[in-house]
Amino acid sequence: MNRLFAKPLPPGSTILLVLFVAVLLSAIAVSYSAHWNRQLLNGLYGELSVRDKAQAEWGRLILEQSTWTAHNRIEALASGQLHMRIPEPAEVQMVAP
Repeated sequence: MNRLFAKPLPPGSTILLVLFVAVLLSAIAVSYSAHWNRQLLNGLYGELSVRDKAQAEWGRLILEQSTWTAHNRIEALASGQLHMRIPEPAEVQMVAP
């Protein structure tokens, strides 16, 4: 038989092969971890943007509520649309409990 192709492996080559595969798998895991981290960070920034928009909208709604419930506006609407007025002191009657 021809022994040209059936050479025995040098000592320690299996350990070297296992270490090479381990380093290769480790490199792939680091790359995947970095990609996953970027995806999660992009998702976080998206959610923070949604939160900031909701807080801005909340602030505008609070300002609008304070505008709609201002005492002088309510008094103007009551007197203009409902024809209400503040009673004279003689028209006020106290009710005993």
